[in-house]
Amino acid sequence: MTGKYAAVFVRGVQGYGASGAVNSSGLEASACCKHFTAYDLENWNGVTRFAFNAKVSEQDLADTYNPPFRSCVEDGGASGIMCSYNRVNGVPTCADHNLLSKTARGDWRFNGYITSDCDAVAIIHDVQGYAKEPEDAVADVLKAGMDVNCGDYVQKHGVSAFHQGKITEQDIDRALQNLFAIRMRLGLFDGNPKYNRYGNIGADQVCKKEHQDLALEAAQDGIVLLKNDAGTLPLPKQKISSLAVIGHNANDAQRLQGNYFGPPCISVSPLQALQGYVRETKFVAGCNAAVCNVSDIAGAAKAASEAEYVVLFMGLDQDQEREDLDRIELGLPGMQESLVNAVADAAKKPVVLVLLCGGPVDVTFAKGNPKIGAIIWAGYPGQAGGIAIAQVLFGEHNPGGRLPVTWYPKEYATAVAMTDMRMRADASTGYPGRTYRFYKGKTVYNFGYGLSYSKYSHSFVSKPPASMMASKLDGLKLKAMESSASGATISSYDVEEMGEEACERLKFPATVRVQNHGAMDGKHPVLLFLRWPETKGNGGSSGRPARQLIGFRSVKLRAAEAKHVEFEVSPCKHFSRAAVDGKKVIDKGSHFVVVGDDHDEFELSFMA
Repeated sequence: MTGKYAAVFVRGVQGYGASGAVNSSGLEASACCKHFTAYDLENWNGVTRFAFNAKVSEQDLADTYNPPFRSCVEDGGASGIMCSYNRVNGVPTCADHNLLSKTARGDWRFNGYITSDCDAVAIIHDVQGYAKEPEDAVADVLKAGMDVNCGDYVQKHGVSAFHQGKITEQDIDRALQNLFAIRMRLGLFDGNPKYNRYGNIGADQVCKKEHQDLALEAAQDGIVLLKNDAGTLPLPKQKISSLAVIGHNANDAQRLQGNYFGPPCISVSPLQALQGYVRETKFVAGCNAAVCNVSDIAGAAKAASEAEYVVLFMGLDQDQEREDLDRIELGLPGMQESLVNAVADAAKKPVVLVLLCGGPVDVTFAKGNPKIGAIIWAGYPGQAGGIAIAQVLFGEHNPGGRLPVTWYPKEYATAVAMTDMRMRADASTGYPGRTYRFYKGKTVYNFGYGLSYSKYSHSFVSKPPASMMASKLDGLKLKAMESSASGATISSYDVEEMGEEACERLKFPATVRVQNHGAMDGKHPVLLFLRWPETKGNGGSSGRPARQLIGFRSVKLRAAEAKHVEFEVSPCKHFSRAAVDGKKVIDKGSHFVVVGDDHDEFELSFMA
């Protein structure tokens, strides 16, 4: 999922189409993919990103940490990569020749510039002590394949590194060639930029109606309906006499932006948007901020008891989650949970809980409380977020978003150290693993979960012959790659040895019929997963994922309408997994392509 988003984002920034050929010459802008790689820690329990040494297995690098960057390069055509602050297995990423030159430029055929994160070259000597002298740090990064230093360390120590013979003129020329090639692709040497290909893009285009409409659509599509008991939502907008809006996040439009944002074209808080629907709307913050160390629970409960309907806006803010700050617990901060429960107890009807936050929160207490009728996760939805939330609450938009991450229980934060980079569970130590692919434990909500005001059904309408895989793999050499947990040998095909021609032959279409059985039009994401027979539900042998997302597409469906959605399935890409040594293999045996959720599952089975 991350790789797909990275690729299409890069294509948009650089001026390509969402699919098809990548332009190897002109660039609208240069997109830089960061932070390469295994950069999962900011500042946790005294461990900082500047000093952290991420210990990562070849298997985890191959199937988790590197694939989004590979997609960024191969599918997106990215023209820039930023290496990260941390070390990976003892080597600073900006000084890792194997990572920058062999993997990115060699294996992935990356053609662009590689930059350090800001001051990442300095910390190689000053913080990590990896380089004995400043000149050694300069030499390490240039010879590894880095081209530009965000900071002044190379500027300060590059000349002395050259005079000491630690870098050569060829090292400098290579870096300059990579940098100036991108500047040329940007047209920076083609005369007056006003007359160049993209010279007519100005600030006056930012707030055009089409762009503001797109911001609203993005906010609408990102909203996830997590709970909707007894049809609590949508609210009956023509019949509401009074509404209580409670929560610190309801009356602050800037909180909708998250971080790293420019000035919005409009500024509408959720409270302002809701006031446009219900004239008799009363607001009580309830908490001083997301930290909620000062609260007005009594005032919030009183307002709830006097209103016909109640909507709470709770969650996090940049004091809990931002750059250079890791969360240390997964619950709602401070007295938020007490506030929500008190308001729910006081309200006349089941209340609606809206969560504004980037990461997951454990809201098990609300999930199981019948007095909390609905839960919505809106993320940080941007300038149009307040409007989009109101439209969902009052049924003007049918929610269809899905969770992009697993929501873990509170105990996960204490059971798993941020410094532990392992993806796969380890039963011998009680380590539960990470992500929907490998985690073995209870969840609050699963990856890909999301409800709608409509019910949808899925069924496969195209199936290649069951013997297709076996016949096309005839003649390819099988290898006894690994032993399973039960001690049985697993025979697999090495994807690299199979070659591009064999992989191309194996591709097949999977067509899914999707129908909207509801009374509202909707936009429905269709998620296609792979699973192995022995891994259904709880992980399996040889580090196989429990399941793996292999495709997703959204389809707009009118009420009662049905459409076909086609996916191209590439077994070499989608059926393969990373072996212990990091090599991609396709296991001999059954593979299941699954669409739908746990209650609505259809399968295609193939034998390799």
